[in-house]
Amino acid sequence: MSITVTTWSLEQTSPADLRPAAEPAGDVRIVRAEVPSPEFSRFLYTAVGGDIRWTDRLGLTYAQWEETLTRPGVETWVAYERGTPAGYVELEAQEEGAVEIVYFGLIPAFRGRRIGGHLLSYATARAWDLGERRPELPPTKRVWLHTCSKDGPHAMDNYLRRGFTLFDTRVEEEPEAATPGPWPGALA
Repeated sequence: MSITVTTWSLEQTSPADLRPAAEPAGDVRIVRAEVPSPEFSRFLYTAVGGDIRWTDRLGLTYAQWEETLTRPGVETWVAYERGTPAGYVELEAQEEGAVEIVYFGLIPAFRGRRIGGHLLSYATARAWDLGERRPELPPTKRVWLHTCSKDGPHAMDNYLRRGFTLFDTRVEEEPEAATPGPWPGALA
């Protein structure tokens, strides 16, 4: 059995394109995970993407996770609410000054609290200044990402409100996969 999935690719081509969201109320902090940790990254990946069928990295070995996280220009930024991980973003520098927002999202229990817009704003700003912070990389000329019809209902609106513009749309059939989480009874 298969499902039809629409994937939208969006980009910013200037730091001036970013339209930051307001910071949420309360104790929300965004911190870079400076020590690459396959265990922590896999936790974030499954906690954020489990209910929306993120499955592409589930089969990676520990060594493959480690290789991914230690590539030059890969950064993981984690949002915490009162010390608890609420969501994350993974950035990856690419050729010719492009930076991809590879993964972005919130753990289901933290959605709807205005953390997502703030995290996306912060991460996009970090993508734009990646070359300044890491001199071995070229200056950022473009920040891009993709989202799909399997993602949360507010994902596309958040990207558009942050100043991303659509540059490509694809429709494909994918094998239907069971969601890897969260476990039964968890907030969704």
